[in-house]
Amino acid sequence: MKILKAWAYGLMMVLACVCIAGCGNTGSTASTSGKTLTYASPDYTTINSILNTHDELPDIIFSGLMTYDAKGNPIPDLAASYKFDPASLTYTFHLRDNVKWHDGQPFTAADVKFTLDTLTHNKDLEAAITDNYKEIQEVTVVDDHTVTITLSRPNAAMLNYLTIGILPKHLLEGKDIMTDSFNQHPVGTGRYKLVSWDKGQSITVEKNKDFYGTVPKIDTIIFKIIPDENAKAAQVKSGGVDLAWLNAQNAASFRGNAAFTVYDFKTADYRAIAPNFQSSFWQQHKEIIPLLGYALDKKAIVQSVLNGQGDVAYSPLQMNSAYNDSEVEHREYDPALFAQKIEALGWKRGDDGIYAKDGERLAFSVDTREYEEERVDIAKIASSQFKQAGVDMQVHIVPKLNWKTLESFLIGDAAPFDPDNGTYDLFYTGASGNYTHYTNPAVDRYLAQARASYDPAQRKDAYDQFQKAWAADPAFIMIAYLDGNYVCAKKITGLSTDRILGHHAVGVMWNVEDWDIQ
Repeated sequence: MKILKAWAYGLMMVLACVCIAGCGNTGSTASTSGKTLTYASPDYTTINSILNTHDELPDIIFSGLMTYDAKGNPIPDLAASYKFDPASLTYTFHLRDNVKWHDGQPFTAADVKFTLDTLTHNKDLEAAITDNYKEIQEVTVVDDHTVTITLSRPNAAMLNYLTIGILPKHLLEGKDIMTDSFNQHPVGTGRYKLVSWDKGQSITVEKNKDFYGTVPKIDTIIFKIIPDENAKAAQVKSGGVDLAWLNAQNAASFRGNAAFTVYDFKTADYRAIAPNFQSSFWQQHKEIIPLLGYALDKKAIVQSVLNGQGDVAYSPLQMNSAYNDSEVEHREYDPALFAQKIEALGWKRGDDGIYAKDGERLAFSVDTREYEEERVDIAKIASSQFKQAGVDMQVHIVPKLNWKTLESFLIGDAAPFDPDNGTYDLFYTGASGNYTHYTNPAVDRYLAQARASYDPAQRKDAYDQFQKAWAADPAFIMIAYLDGNYVCAKKITGLSTDRILGHHAVGVMWNVEDWDIQ
């Protein structure tokens, strides 16, 4: 139950209603002058850096010890510098001087310790990312501007995980981080600070004039809540919003229009069918999962649903150029091979065209949320292709996912940075983000080996072995990688496609301080 709730906080952008008042922590109101950008946003229930790891807002409100550069490498942020002692597995971070929280209080090493202690010791925390920090043994405040982090065993991805936004100790100490009003009134050290939150309508932030780095040129950003994909496109076209991530079908209608710019980002964002391994169907028939990929014409899905704006998917590390093993089994479309392999398992095609075995039809369901039109389209085409191959996959279009009852769902996820980030927490047995309850001893072994090695060659070998083990016994039925199609009014400048984006094409605002409105 804890993992399921964690995923709901960390990944799912739901339409749930929460009672949210305007921000009381900053005491400011939205600027009526200056440069204002309106962004088409999903809805939020909470804005907290350790509970929201797939959203834009936490990344511009909070700052981490580290941040990512244009190539996705971790570089110092709140840290002025750091050093690592491999003998003692200790990081020493020297913090920037004169950094202030949005409420004017000074940022210190105590805030770093509070945040990391919360991630490692708070038993009430329900966050999908906690396994990323389980090697942290001790965090020590040396002085206000120096902190040490000692590991119990190696974690080669730790600098990546220290990009997590630091939380203010003075506002959260002694509070229930899952329910405290801070989650609707966040105070960070980042480039923008919260001004107001109009429930279900919009969230407004203004630039932090006291920001320790480059102060943004755009004064105000209004995150206009528009979960529906077609509605986002209509709002861009009418001028209701200036910038939106659109699905490929909607983005196509803006190409060649001189009033708009279409940015095509490469992303690590994939779509797949994710079985719930606690459901009775997959417990009985896990062996068919590797075969189902042969029944899917993934190229046709990329060309039709994605307008060619994407790639056929075969691995969760496919977009990582340094660690991807392109030689693993791709399971390309081969209906004859699927028929051969499924019949070898004892399934026979019935009069209705669907395979059956021992009186049971080869039938299962996949859930997808109604406002994610692109996922609905992918699921429907996959269902049609499966039916031609003798598999009855029912598509359930739902307002939100019921984790207790679903058999599988149309998942989106990504591993855009270090290969540990987006694999270990999802696929290691019992890990904090492993909400599908997947387990594979070989996958566990190689993920642990890769995390524990600081040698790139050894890590490469371990990840190659992980990908082979995962391909032989996959957690997901991979379908496609999506390009991040962002459409904005011509007046918006400065967006950079240098960085590979993450899940839901999140990360577009990585260089928002360089954006401008002409």
